[in-house]
Amino acid sequence: MGFSDRLALLRREKGYSQRQAAAELGISQALLSHYEKGLREPRLEFVVKCCDYYGVTADFILGRTAERGGDETLRELCGRIRELNAFSEELLRSKE
Repeated sequence: MGFSDRLALLRREKGYSQRQAAAELGISQALLSHYEKGLREPRLEFVVKCCDYYGVTADFILGRTAERGGDETLRELCGRIRELNAFSEELLRSKE
């Protein structure tokens, strides 16, 4: 599954029409249709805008991974790092 498939999938999952998504992404409905059909290749700036709009990573939208990632994954990872740091500090204190 490549960019065009993922772009269409994400839009459908949100329940957006092509017209609605295109307007919010700042492009025409016809251009979005071409991207979703794989008839046109987007510029990097548009890929980044789509990642932000749908809350996924570039690797996901480009079809490089099945993990969606995005802000939720980053927040989760940061939370786990904080937990590990707290645990590490507690462990060091208990050895003193």
